[in-house]
Amino acid sequence: MPYPSQIDRDKIVQQATEMITTDGVDNLSLHKLATTLGVKAPSLYRYVGNKSELIRAVNLATLEQLFVIMDEAAAVSSGKPAEKLLAILLAYRAFAHANPRRYLLAYHENDEYRSDEDLLVKMVLPVQAIMAELVGEERALTALRGALALVHGFVLLEINNQLRRGGDLDEAFQDSVQAFLRG
Repeated sequence: MPYPSQIDRDKIVQQATEMITTDGVDNLSLHKLATTLGVKAPSLYRYVGNKSELIRAVNLATLEQLFVIMDEAAAVSSGKPAEKLLAILLAYRAFAHANPRRYLLAYHENDEYRSDEDLLVKMVLPVQAIMAELVGEERALTALRGALALVHGFVLLEINNQLRRGGDLDEAFQDSVQAFLRG
């Protein structure tokens, strides 16, 4: 059994993330996590106070990864704001599809699982800056909210298998984003 000092908060969050991805959040317990890490459950309390704190840390890691992917998508797209936004939203959607359990958990309605609001605002500001290039500073926040609602709603409908009337959903998503960009 590893000595507890051989674990740290990052390892704990990473293992919890893997367990949630595989088995879902309802099957995660600090006892199971400790067993998987090869330590006793009380050792985890040095790093996380309880399951809710652990889930908040997993959610923060998920959102940080999502925003890194969105930033990378913007960086490799052309310099045009509309193309950057399309790349960002496509990357967002791809991330949600690749990580549905983590994505849904990160946007869970339970306040005790939510990440730090100030940090989330800071993370989304680069996307809002792109929106400002498209529609002006005074309308950027409204446009940002619309873009996030579009992608989040579309992704939720897809994850929950609610878009069943046929057609190419990749094409439908891109068409929806293009319609949004046209105003």
